Amino acid sequence: MEQDQNVPKPGWLRIALVGRNPKRTLFRALMLAVVCLVTFKFILLPIRVEGISMLPTYKDRSFNLVNRLAYRLHHPARGDVVSIRTAGISLMYLKRVVALPGETVEFRGGQLVVDGTPVIEPWLKFPSNWTLPPRRLGPDEFYVVGDNRTMPPMNHTQGVASLDRIVGKVLL
Repeated sequence: MEQDQNVPKPGWLRIALVGRNPKRTLFRALMLAVVCLVTFKFILLPIRVEGISMLPTYKDRSFNLVNRLAYRLHHPARGDVVSIRTAGISLMYLKRVVALPGETVEFRGGQLVVDGTPVIEPWLKFPSNWTLPPRRLGPDEFYVVGDNRTMPPMNHTQGVASLDRIVGKVLL
């Protein structure tokens, strides 16, 4: 019993930095590092929005995460915001899926029309006056466009994205 009284107690600074049990703290730190590495290397991809094409849904220079596993079991749905790979993983577009494989998409006086039926887009906040001719999509093609359609279509990056170029679904 006397030996326990002679052992000095760790100071508050040591307890704050490494805890009462340094081995357990080291194990937890290593596990956290492994989980973070796996999560951000294979599952979630952090991205930053550059530009105004997705206003007001996603603001310029905002930070978001892309779920790379979102479309492993199913394809993107109309209305999903996806990240599209252009040239490598460092440059990607952030766009909304508005038409699915096999559909015909067009814009008439600012209205999105899919297979001859106007589509209600609740995410749009600004009026558009786009008029684009019909385009039939292939079996693995999706039509993507930004939410800010106040810009002329020729100044807006939009169009067909094949399934293999879609990286994942945007989470935030």
